[in-house]
Amino acid sequence: MSDRDDFGAFLIGFVVGGLTGAVVALLLAPQSGEETRALLKEKSIELRDKASQTAEEALSRAGAAVAEARANYEKLAQEVKTRGGEVVEATKKVVSRKRATTETGS
Repeated sequence: MSDRDDFGAFLIGFVVGGLTGAVVALLLAPQSGEETRALLKEKSIELRDKASQTAEEALSRAGAAVAEARANYEKLAQEVKTRGGEVVEATKKVVSRKRATTETGS
């Protein structure tokens, strides 16, 4: 899991560094203020759209994970119910045998 955390930190740093570099390049570019503002607006819209798409994908994956967890829970609950019933039946048989042994032994 540490490798995933390291990769996530690297990825976040890479993205933040890239965005910082892009903003600095735009601010220092030999363009007029109006052109720079238009370019910044365009890039911010693109970034917002990408963020929205990524969020939608994350929600979709989370929904799939929840559905899978629910299915696993239901399967496990059914198995516990079945095995619990088997244990109860086995216990009843043992108790019946002990009663029969005790009654015939007295």
